[in-house]
Amino acid sequence: MTPTAFVNALSELKLDNVFNPYADTCPVHDRADAASARRRNLRGYLKAALEIGVDTIWMGRDLGYRGGRRTGLALTDEYHLPEMTQRYPGSNFKQATRGPAVSERTASEIWSVLRSLELPPLLWNVFPFHPHEPGNPFTNRKFTARELQQVDVLNGMLIKWLKVRRVVAIGQDAFNYANRFEVEVIAIRHPSYGGIKDFRNGMSSLYGIPLETLGTRQHQGSLF
Repeated sequence: MTPTAFVNALSELKLDNVFNPYADTCPVHDRADAASARRRNLRGYLKAALEIGVDTIWMGRDLGYRGGRRTGLALTDEYHLPEMTQRYPGSNFKQATRGPAVSERTASEIWSVLRSLELPPLLWNVFPFHPHEPGNPFTNRKFTARELQQVDVLNGMLIKWLKVRRVVAIGQDAFNYANRFEVEVIAIRHPSYGGIKDFRNGMSSLYGIPLETLGTRQHQGSLF
């Protein structure tokens, strides 16, 4: 498996009421070359992860309409793309949408922890696409069991390919899913829906990060 082969396999999947950021173009927000830009972003990200030797995945549930739908990168919004380039040497992430960078609350919490780590994890999702309600592309919904079946093999390949030894599951859905793989799985509360305090406490305990340093770097922009 190579970064190019993996991204190509993702881009070939087509599902109803699911936005595939590596193949689809949003008529409202995307630039004309958005899908190819997101493919380049993910290829560069996977290559950088291999080169720095990541051994842990932080796994969320699926891409959100304000974050991964736009960037093609799990748990990362457009605001944090420049910082992501710094944390994963050799990568060069580009915004695929028109207008100013959009921020997302979950991504802000994720990055408040990630910037404190010497070796960053690979950020990934159980379902690496953006599932949305029928007729409303700018909503978030949970993937179905049938949809998950379409990516299950690829997730397993990714874990073996990167020689991942641990999954930090962010949220109950990710924890339930990740237990099928033969790696250590640690559950952390998702920061959404009132979970910020538990998320920060969990990450602080797991990585030995002073709690008072988490969530302190604020920025301008709309948050979800």
